[in-house]
Amino acid sequence: MTRTLSDDARRHLAAFEDVTDANAVDCVIGEDRLVFVVSVGEMGQAIGPGGKTVSRLEDRFGKAVDLVEDADTPEGFVANALAPAAVYHVTISENETLVAYAEVAEEDRGVAIGTEGRNIETARLLANRHFDIDDIQLT
Repeated sequence: MTRTLSDDARRHLAAFEDVTDANAVDCVIGEDRLVFVVSVGEMGQAIGPGGKTVSRLEDRFGKAVDLVEDADTPEGFVANALAPAAVYHVTISENETLVAYAEVAEEDRGVAIGTEGRNIETARLLANRHFDIDDIQLT
C-alpha cells in the first residue's frame, strides 16, 4: 500500500532514524505527540535500553513519542497499534466496509481507547493507511 507523507513527516522520520538507528515507515504528527510505525523487528532498538532512545526523541521533538511495530498482516498490525493493551484476537470482516474486531482484555479496554479516544483513533488512522481498514471495534 502506498502512503503519501508530508515533508514534515519525512523530516520527522529522518530525525527518528538518525537518533534511533532503527527504520520507521510512517509518522503521525499530533499536537502533543508523534506516533512512529517502526519496521518489524526493530522496536527494541527504537526504544533503547530503559527507554533512553525514546526519551532522547521526546527531548528532540518536544512532544511525547509513541511507537507502533509494523506487521505483515492486518490482524497483526491492529494488535500492534492497540498495544500495550492485551489483544487476544483480531478478526477482519468485509461487507460494505472493512472492519477489524479486536478482542481486548477487559482490564485493558481503557488503554486501548486512551484519553478522549485518542489511542483507538490513532490505531484506526494507521490501520486505514496501511491496510485500508475502515474501522476498529473492540470486543
